[in-house]
Amino acid sequence: MPVTVAILGAGPLGRWLALSAARAGFNVLLEDVMPANLHHAQEALRAVLGPEAFRETAGAVPNVAFVSTIEEAVRNADLVIDCVPDELESKLEILWLLDRMAPPRTVLATPTTRLSIADLAHCTYRPTKCIAIAAEASALTGKSDAGIASSPASREIQLRTIPQTAPETVALLDHFWRQLGFTPIFALDPAEQPSS
Repeated sequence: MPVTVAILGAGPLGRWLALSAARAGFNVLLEDVMPANLHHAQEALRAVLGPEAFRETAGAVPNVAFVSTIEEAVRNADLVIDCVPDELESKLEILWLLDRMAPPRTVLATPTTRLSIADLAHCTYRPTKCIAIAAEASALTGKSDAGIASSPASREIQLRTIPQTAPETVALLDHFWRQLGFTPIFALDPAEQPSS
């Protein structure tokens, strides 16, 4: 059964994730509350995939649906990746919403290089299903006029966990990033490591 990935935010990182995940065979729901952002994302993906990819799909991107609400995006998601700013208030707000809207089985992944996934995860009812993507957006996407790159700057991706992170959470993220061509490196969140 194909994995469904909800990506919240249709900026450069969200567009790159949507394209990469769709190309890797995942079902993708790309969400943004701003219709213009979704339109720009669709046009950017069309530019990368070429017009031939749109003949039979009436303007849609294969394996990608564009949605305008978080609830619609996460309703059937196995994995949710938010692309909100790497600020405490933004991350707490989005994780709070996702924790309440997504099914209990859904894994929540949040890109952050500055915040502790331990602190963020413990603000949810599903800390075992929370994980941090410890990479800057530019390190993943590279640079492109359309905001989409075909090859990332690095082939390793750092993922931060907590001691309670479920094995199935690790397995899903490992599978996801390997399908995108990365080597996932899992490490315990620094806030959870014993002091020496």
